[in-house]
Amino acid sequence: MEETQRETNWCDEEDQQAEASIWKYIFGFTEISVVKCAIELGIADAIESHGSPMTLSELSSALTCAPSPLYRIMRFLMHRGIFKEELNTHGSPCYAQTSLSRRLVRYGEHSMAAFFMVNSSPMAMASLHRLSARVLANGTSPFEMAHGEEAWSFLAANPAQSQLVNEAMASDARVVVPAIIHGCPEVFDGLGSLVDVGGGNGTTLQMLVQAFPWLRGINFDLPHVVSEALEFHMVENAGGNMFESVPKADAAFLMWILHGWGDDECIQILKNCREAISEDKGKIIIVEAVIEEAKMDKLSDARLTLDMAMMAHTNAGKERTFKEWEFLLRKAGFTRYIAKFIHAVQSVIEAFP
Repeated sequence: MEETQRETNWCDEEDQQAEASIWKYIFGFTEISVVKCAIELGIADAIESHGSPMTLSELSSALTCAPSPLYRIMRFLMHRGIFKEELNTHGSPCYAQTSLSRRLVRYGEHSMAAFFMVNSSPMAMASLHRLSARVLANGTSPFEMAHGEEAWSFLAANPAQSQLVNEAMASDARVVVPAIIHGCPEVFDGLGSLVDVGGGNGTTLQMLVQAFPWLRGINFDLPHVVSEALEFHMVENAGGNMFESVPKADAAFLMWILHGWGDDECIQILKNCREAISEDKGKIIIVEAVIEEAKMDKLSDARLTLDMAMMAHTNAGKERTFKEWEFLLRKAGFTRYIAKFIHAVQSVIEAFP
């Protein structure tokens, strides 16, 4: 009887959890939409600019919007811990920033707003809605199904979307590069030059050259991308195609490039990088997520979610385990490789000829 009762209680607990969880998934897109709304309204920007927590009246005045719908938006966001409530000197409730809400400030040091906006855009959502077709069609890209062409061609033909992607990559760089600089600065010891393969608007190299002033940087990407790149001392912008060749340097740096491609394409890119670096002191530095299936941590869910995004947005891209990274590196002619873990979704992999 006691065993049956314990089993019934366990089933009740499981059912209760299921009841709570299913609503989370049913309205998962709603959560994304509300955060997107907060970024578009500039809620975090307004509180940050104010310099202290704001009452509903102050916030609605600053945003020039009606208090009632704003209150409901803020109630939703506070329930999820994105903002918090504090009392001002008059004892009135105010909305205050958190470490999470500061990630939504559009131009803040740790802002991920642009990254959020590109991943919640109609462009990205359209391919996510076709994810099941990728599984059933055995390799057909959901992005192509949604937009009629693969992502890189689409972005080349749509400058506004391409700019949004570049801004997203730059926002990610502003978070990840400091983690690399502080977590494994020795990676850049002894290097005189560094080519950032797929470097976008040059944000990453600008930060690396500032941190390691002995480096000469080459920001390498498609011509239409580097035409919009930043101009910076000790950084040269170079247009080209990484599938054809890579500019010569002591080391090649690839951050969130290879996860967008299948194994064959990755091997070709890595071989071109190997030809570009010197045989004696040359190396490549890969900054990518490493899936650890046996050992999960706080960022494992983010890495697995990124894998779903790669499935939706690319033809054959994916997040890889370390064994899968080893396979690619061996095929590309690298004999030694080391993985270093930093405080980020990505890890740093050094590979040597």
